[in-house]
Amino acid sequence: MAQFGIIGHKGRMGLAISVAIEEAGHEFRVGVDMGGDPTPLLDQCDVVVDFSSPDALETNLKAARTAGIPILIGTTGLEKEHFVMLAETANTIPVLQTGNTSLGVTLLAHLVKEAAAKLGPDWDIEVLEMHHRMKVDAPSGTAKLLGEAAAQARGVNLSDAMDSGRHGQTGARTEGDIGFATLRGGTVAGDHSVIFAGNEERITLSHAAENRMIFARGAVRGAEWLIGKDAGRYTMNDVLGL
Repeated sequence: MAQFGIIGHKGRMGLAISVAIEEAGHEFRVGVDMGGDPTPLLDQCDVVVDFSSPDALETNLKAARTAGIPILIGTTGLEKEHFVMLAETANTIPVLQTGNTSLGVTLLAHLVKEAAAKLGPDWDIEVLEMHHRMKVDAPSGTAKLLGEAAAQARGVNLSDAMDSGRHGQTGARTEGDIGFATLRGGTVAGDHSVIFAGNEERITLSHAAENRMIFARGAVRGAEWLIGKDAGRYTMNDVLGL
């Protein structure tokens, strides 16, 4: 049985993760509110799961380093400077960062990468995502994860190929672009599709999240796996052995 800490434990994901921890036979030992300093508390934990906010990332990473415990980051909306912090922290402790902790989405990203590697640039790639009305970042972290999988397979940077701002007279689609479309409404937990559109044929790879618990259970699975690992950067692909 492992002792878990959750940063952002009163949020929707934090509450779901606390349930998933108990389902898996572990103990939810420490909860930290968003914006609180977890440093004095993490000595009680074997691993910490962070679903708080990008602004809190630096403090949370420092606390995990001080405690010498692994940290799983599920916070979305991270920017370039946050990934620099993650890389620096991974020199000291195990760090698993992901835009989506679902095991199904992890496998979907793997399939997207395989398809993008096999199909030529004449196959257009579009990423479509829908989430609940309260989600504040767009495109979602999962959509970017899927786009990144496609970009890596094609040997390009997603930042160079990404097209997420179509409006008005856009002109013809540029070959090699990876398009993104964002939908928001209702209570949708998360729907993602990657469409490969070729000449007179299409392939669509999709995942539908029916409940937030799939992300919570995946986060617990990833955190379990992270305990005892060497310092370094890890992903959910590592958890599934992909």
